[in-house]
Amino acid sequence: MDLTVTKAKQLKPKPDENDLGFGRIFTDHMFVMDYDPENGWHDPRIEPYGPFQMDPSTMALHYGQATFEGLKAFRKDDGTIQLFRPQENFKRLNASNRTLCIPEIDEAFALDALKQLLSIEKEWVPRVRGTSLYIRPAIIATDPFLGVRASRTYRFFMILCPVGAYYAEGFNPVKIWITKAHVRAVRGGLGEAKTAANYAASLYAGEEAHGCGYSQVLWLDGLEQKYVEEVGSMNIFFVIAGELVTPMLNGSILSGITRDSVIALAKKWGMGVSERKISIDEVFEAQESGTLQEIFGSGTAAVISPVGELKYDGKAITVSGGDVGQIASKLFNAITDIQYGRKEDDMGWIESL
Repeated sequence: MDLTVTKAKQLKPKPDENDLGFGRIFTDHMFVMDYDPENGWHDPRIEPYGPFQMDPSTMALHYGQATFEGLKAFRKDDGTIQLFRPQENFKRLNASNRTLCIPEIDEAFALDALKQLLSIEKEWVPRVRGTSLYIRPAIIATDPFLGVRASRTYRFFMILCPVGAYYAEGFNPVKIWITKAHVRAVRGGLGEAKTAANYAASLYAGEEAHGCGYSQVLWLDGLEQKYVEEVGSMNIFFVIAGELVTPMLNGSILSGITRDSVIALAKKWGMGVSERKISIDEVFEAQESGTLQEIFGSGTAAVISPVGELKYDGKAITVSGGDVGQIASKLFNAITDIQYGRKEDDMGWIESL
């Protein structure tokens, strides 16, 4: 497919890179491509960033048939730009597409289109340490139809957003709240797909957590409400008696790319790693026995997010003395050093423009 490019007639002023926040500012251009049964995925284009015109009956608005991804572009000290494991994001997008009955995209073409978009928007990749350009690929159902079935037409688009730290706390321990009153997903459902419905299901409990002074919700399994699954925007890890423990992928947990990176690095360093069921009771018992050394989350937005406090069933525990743990710090430095080109990528994770 030939990709057409239409440049914006007027460019936006660049933001203050010391005050970016997250998800508020968008670049001058975006990538768009459409699907219908007769033509398949077609008309790939880079065009000025702007609103879509949608029929009020557009299916994505009523039935939630939508998938998305999140990855970042990083600027090295020499000014060049690179991506961190982008092939895995498009691979996971297709896995979500299959779950949501959305036609799969050509992963290699999508990566090439993203590189072309980034080459146009390269001045939007910020230079301040710790900042990056967040990339949001998304697909929505576009049939103008009210009825419960899979759409026949779709739109795939990619938008770009210069960002700072995901959490206001920065790389400091966050407080996590565990709910017993709500569940996010069950095996056999949408839990392992990156889809709009998963995040809608987390909003109510998330607002409750914020109201109690906590950053995010740690979800338990939807059947027994006993086993730890994941946090709203990240996978979760525990360091117990020197071993790195994380819930196994069971069909209701997102297969995180940063999660996979953490596991690969820990194994490379010779650390014991266990992907298994872990109950919340086991976590609190480990705290009582003194074997719970660290808790941290992993995800594209925050990379590594240390957990300093965990609250469950009216009881709060302080982890690592409320400080950043040694393993969390080592992983954060190792991953970000690769992402920003400060250390050699001996894992084969970097894709250069």
